[in-house]
Amino acid sequence: MTKDHGPSIKDDEQYEALRDEGMSKEKAARIANTDRHATAARGGSSSPYEEWTKDELYDRAKEIGIEGRSDMTKSQLIEALRKH
Repeated sequence: MTKDHGPSIKDDEQYEALRDEGMSKEKAARIANTDRHATAARGGSSSPYEEWTKDELYDRAKEIGIEGRSDMTKSQLIEALRKH
């Protein structure tokens, strides 16, 4: 039986599945609170991180508050952004 995570989580079942996969509470909540149909309609508008410059990756990491970004290589920035 799915636990009720309160009004801040729209899809409790999806949230729990994402947490079981190892996602952070923040990321699982963001995904569980997203309208799947709207997301699918706008998906694919950004190029893969591998095509971004290191400066673009750094700026994105700064926007979302990834710690230690100034010491990271391009591949480390990509990994940190994907895990966030």
